[in-house]
Amino acid sequence: MGDMSDKHREAVMRIATLLEDAQARDTIALDVRESCGFADYFVIATVNSQGHLRGLIVQLDELFDELDLVPLHPRRRDSQIGWVLIDLGFAVIHLMTEEIRAFYELERLWFSADEIYSSAS
Repeated sequence: MGDMSDKHREAVMRIATLLEDAQARDTIALDVRESCGFADYFVIATVNSQGHLRGLIVQLDELFDELDLVPLHPRRRDSQIGWVLIDLGFAVIHLMTEEIRAFYELERLWFSADEIYSSAS
């Protein structure tokens, strides 16, 4: 079990690093295993525009192929909402506009989670 857990954590770190390298803002990864029943990790990042969001999705898809990861559900791509959620089973990636992120404050919802990655640090 520990082996898969390490592999998942490593994948989450690669995802978070990719997002930051691709100019997503305030990228964080949270270990939510203690407080969440449906995922082990959350990755949350702010996108700069719809075009930026689409570009990030393309880059993430390439990384998923490389890491042999398959998202569980078709992602919602609703440009009106400005929030794309990608569910990998063990991790959920939230790509959000600044307005949406400020409104939902997901970090505050999961405040007890361990932050394992932060572009701020």
